[in-house]
This record gives sequence, C-alpha cells and structure tokens, in this order.
Amino acid sequence: MNAPSFDARHVVAFHEACLDSGKWPGEEAPAHPAGDAWPWVEANHACNARLWNEEDLARRPGAGDAAIAACKRAIDRFNQQRNDAIERLDDALYTALARRMDGRSRLNSETPGMIVDRLSILALRIRAMAAEARREAAGAEHMRLCGERLARLEERRVELAGCLEALIAECAAGSARFTVYRSFKMYNDPALNPQIYGR
Repeated sequence: MNAPSFDARHVVAFHEACLDSGKWPGEEAPAHPAGDAWPWVEANHACNARLWNEEDLARRPGAGDAAIAACKRAIDRFNQQRNDAIERLDDALYTALARRMDGRSRLNSETPGMIVDRLSILALRIRAMAAEARREAAGAEHMRLCGERLARLEERRVELAGCLEALIAECAAGSARFTVYRSFKMYNDPALNPQIYGR
C-alpha cells in the first residue's frame, strides 16, 4: 500500500458517503480508495453505525428487560468488531510505514486507527445533530442550540482530520511513529470472563 494515498480527506469523504447512501450499513458501502487499510475503515464505520443504533434502541422508554439484554449483547459484539477493525487498520498502516518510521522518533500515543475511529463517531454525531438542527417540531430554540453544536462538531472534525494527516505525514517522514496496540478485550472471551467460565 502506498501510505501517502491514505489521507484524512478521503476518510472523511468515505464516512459521509456511507451515511449519504441511506441503505448502509447492511448493503454494500460506496466505493473507497484502493489499499489494504480501506476495508478496515469501512468495517470500523459500519460497527460504529450499528453501535449507535443499538445504543438508541437500548434507551427507548418502555423497552423491556429482554430487549435491553439483546441490545447489550449486540453492543458487546459490535464493539469487539469495532476494536478488531481498528487494530487491523493499524496493522495495514504500520506495514506500509514501518520502513520509514525511526525507532528513535517521537512515539504518538494515539494510532491512526484510533483517530479514524473518532472521525467515524464524529461523522455519526454530525449527521444526528444536523437532523436535530432541522427538526422544526422541536422548536426554534432547540434548532438554534443544535445548530451551534453542529458547528462545533464540524470544527472538531476539521481539527481531528488535520491530526490524522499530520501523523501519517510525520510517520512517512520518519519523525513520528506509532505502535499497534492490542485491546485484549476480555468480556467476550469465555476463557477470560469469570462470569462465563465460572458457570
């Protein structure tokens, strides 16, 4: 993979295109640039969209215990898949950049995959806040407040995209590096969760 072809502008555009399709996740995502990292950008974004939906479903007034338990299990499953996708994305980018990264260069605490994950969540939050800013039935004050929040979220996305762009460029130049962090999630593993293996 040619690492410089992986840039924040394309990540943000892909996140938006997925949400614009109106049928995603669940159906085929829009085309994304070529490269080993991109399937994991897509997988991560799909998991975040599914997580967003399950979190909303779990908070429905009057939702019964069985429905909330089903949501919790789905949330655990999607969160595991989300973290797996972040790690696979970092694996792909690390492979592409490893020869350029100097072991003595500055170690960035946040990986590119972690930043892409945050951009994905911001895309979902921006989409939801934009809908609230247009919801006339909620009243003018609600729309005004949501419009202000939307502007701040969009500013944050520009800043965060700049951080991703800078990190990729610095790693390619050898002035920064990152480590692929393994989350070692324990709650879904029957060998590691005492509430599962203890029964």
